[in-house]
Order: sequence, then C-alpha cells, then structure tokens
Amino acid sequence: MEDAGQDEGFERFLKWAANLGISDCTTNLSLHPQIPNSCLGHSLTVSHFPDAGGRGLAAVRDIKKGELVLRVPKSVLITRDSLLKDEKLCSFFSNNTYCSLSPTQILAVCLLYEMGKGKSSCWYPYLMHLPRSYDVLASFSEFEMQALQVDDAIWTAEKAVSKAKSEWKEANSLMDALKLKPQLLTFRAWIWASATISSRALHIPWDEAGCLCPVGDLFNYAAPGEESNDLENVVPLMNASSLEDTSLLNGETTDDFIGDQPDISLDRLTDGGFDENMAAYCFYARKNYKKGTQVLLGYGTYTNLELLEHYGFLLNGNPNDKVFITLEPSMYSIISWPKVSMYIHQDGKPSFALLSALRLWATLPNQRRSISHLVYSGSQLSVYNEISVLKWISKNCAMVLSNLPTVIEEDSLLLSTIDKIKNYDNPTELGKLLCSSGGEARAFLEASDLQKGKNGSELMFSGKTKRVIERWKLAVQWRISYKKTLIDCISYCTVTINSLSSQISWP
Repeated sequence: MEDAGQDEGFERFLKWAANLGISDCTTNLSLHPQIPNSCLGHSLTVSHFPDAGGRGLAAVRDIKKGELVLRVPKSVLITRDSLLKDEKLCSFFSNNTYCSLSPTQILAVCLLYEMGKGKSSCWYPYLMHLPRSYDVLASFSEFEMQALQVDDAIWTAEKAVSKAKSEWKEANSLMDALKLKPQLLTFRAWIWASATISSRALHIPWDEAGCLCPVGDLFNYAAPGEESNDLENVVPLMNASSLEDTSLLNGETTDDFIGDQPDISLDRLTDGGFDENMAAYCFYARKNYKKGTQVLLGYGTYTNLELLEHYGFLLNGNPNDKVFITLEPSMYSIISWPKVSMYIHQDGKPSFALLSALRLWATLPNQRRSISHLVYSGSQLSVYNEISVLKWISKNCAMVLSNLPTVIEEDSLLLSTIDKIKNYDNPTELGKLLCSSGGEARAFLEASDLQKGKNGSELMFSGKTKRVIERWKLAVQWRISYKKTLIDCISYCTVTINSLSSQISWP
C-alpha cells in the first residue's frame, strides 16, 4: 500500500510539472494547449531499473542521438534568485551581513528555508520527492571512513566531513536568524541540503551554485567512455611543444606552470544546458535509444571515489576509475607531467604518463636528454627498460596491497555478509551472524550500537541503521574495486614481462 501511495504521489508531481510547462514533447508546446496529466509520455516515462540506478527515465519510442527529450522552463528552476523572491528571506541578504557565505551555502540555507514552508511552498510537490538522505562521503561516520582502508580515500572522506561541518557552522547564525525549525538546524539537515545541491544541481551561466531542475534530475548517470578521459590523450600533445624546453629536464615540472595550459576538465561530456532562446533547460539524447531502454545523462568523468564524494554512489566497472601509486621523490624531479596524469586505469593498465615517466627514470641520467623525444612520443626505449619499469609497477602494486588490512577474498565474503544483514528480520539471529563473522562485522556491531535496546530490534530496523549498513557496503565495494585494479595491474605487468622476456636472445 505504501508503494501505491508513493506512485500516486509521483503522478501528482508529474501533473504539477506539466502544469508548469515541463515537457518531453519535441514539438511546439503551443500546439498542445490542453493541460496533460503528465509532463512525460511523448519521449520518456518513469520506470524502475533495479540494477542500474533504481528509478529512472525510459524511452517510450526510439530516440535518436542529439534529439531534444526534455525541456524545463526557467521559471521552474530552483535557484538562489528564485528562492530569494521570498521577502523575508531576501531581507536578510539586503545589507550584506551574510556576504561571507558562498553561493552554495546560501542556496543550501534557502533550500532548508523553503523546506520549512511545507505545503505553502510553490515547489512542495518537487521537494517531497527528493531523497530523504544521501550516502555522500560527508555523511560517513568514523567506522565507515575506516572501512575504505586506503589512506587517500580516508583522508578525502575526513576532508569532506570537516568541510561540511565548517560550512554548517558558518551558516548557523543565518539559519538561527531565519528561525528555521529545530530539525532543519541540525548537521544532518545541512548534509541533506548540501548533498541535494552537490548531487542534483545543474550548471547555469548566471549562478555558480547551479540550479535544481524538477524532472530533469530523474536521469540516472552514465559514465563517459575512454574517449573522453581527461589528460590521457592530450599529454603527448602538451609535451610535444616542450621537448626543447630544458627547464623540464632541470628539476621543474609542469605543476609549476600548469596554469598556462587549457583547463581540460572543461571539456567534459554534457547532455544538456540552459538555452537562452528557449528560456529553458534542455536535455538531449547522448546516443540512440531503443524503446524501453533507460535514457541516461552523462555529467562528468568521475572516479568512483569522486562519485561517492559528490553523489553518494559508485559504478561497477567505472571506465573513469583510476588508482594512484606514490612515486619516489627523485622521480618527480625529472618528469614533466602533472601528478594527476600518472595512475593505473580501471582495467589495470598503467597510464601513458606513468609509463613514460618511469621509462625516463629507468634510463641512465646522462642519456635522458638524448632519448626524451622517444619518451614523450610514448615509445618503448628497450626491452630491458620496459621490463624494469613493469617490474617496478608490479612490485609497488603488490606493496600497496600487502599494507591493507584485508585481501579482496575477505572483502567479497564480507560483502556477502552485509547483504545478509540487510535482509535479516530476526535481531537475535542477526547478532549471532555478526559475532560469528568476527573482525569488521563485530566492529560494526559495536560502532552502530545494535547491542543496545531490547534485543537490538529498535535500532536494527530503524532508517538510521539501514543507512549505516548501506554506507558500510559502499565503502567495502569501493575498496574491492580499488584492490581489483591493483591485482589486474600486477597481472597485466606479469603477462607483458613474460612476452617481452621471450624476445630476449640469451647466449
């Protein structure tokens, strides 16, 4: 009955959207003066994709790449400007008292203020269908952060939590002055508002905080393929013009003057944008879609850790995922690539920049200048050089894996246990399962306070506990993906070394 009620409420939301001019109709809206029961139905429909993002948008007809599939009028977009039309809210910003807050902080405060209006908000139908919580890194507890295991990932999570708390405290005085309801003043509420913006806001040219776009944020995410990877394909071009620059071989790196290079991150895949002529946010098909398939939105090349940080989910087999391994300090003095370009691809293959940098490092110092043109072109220098480079990479991948507290087989077994936990309806049996699993499962039992209360049943079946379990699962999934990349890299290096070794003529 609850699902039926949710579906009925969602239908009312789609009718509300249609009344405001949101439409997936590709023809002129003036040709359809009647008020429809839904803003969808001409090109798209809401459907469920359990293995691909949950609720999403499916094609109701064959759609061609580049075709307009959804249009959301500017008047419906939720922005700082539209929210600040509220006189009370606007009066607090008229004297620049809170000018130190960032645009995103202001939008978060405005969003919480609008939520406090309840049914009197003109965006109420939309606000009621936003997720009640997000699994972004800023929401991770200490236990969940430690479950990531990798120092860089734990540091990223700690930084996200620290940043969120700092921004919340900075906005506290404004929220107190606005007399927000107590539940909207909490850190949990702030995480909800900031995560709503982080995970759902779309770019608009007039406000760096972006906008919330009803219906437009129903598209699930599609990871751009390798053809849109950031630095991988442009590093040779960046360095081709620097081959005669001796500063690159004298201890300086492109990190020192990277500001002179174009911002490659701006060349990200987008499937829509605000159209001034149409006064609407317009979405276009990123590829051809057959009727019934999910229509996806590509909004950036993100690693799984970045997806967790900003959106609260990750992808299996994310083509844009990467693993960074630390180079020795002496290596950084002879290379001319930014550190962010030296990594291991999701499939285990070293990046162009990492291979090239190590080829140069594995060369005698007095020979590096004479062979630099070969290095920058991506050429192997010799069989012996290539083998030494691959052995170094393999050794360091193995070292990283050996320093982690669990191996991938243990993580896979734990993941299976977590899935069992999610489906348990008997608190007593659950307690036995966690205790018998030992290690991290027992630590979870202690960290989540499941042992408190009568048989632990109150907390076990609470929404809070379910969210803890889900974030724990995400952390384990992330570290499994991380370890798999390192294992695949060792395998790649081993196979390649064996192939190269067969080319050597032994006396």
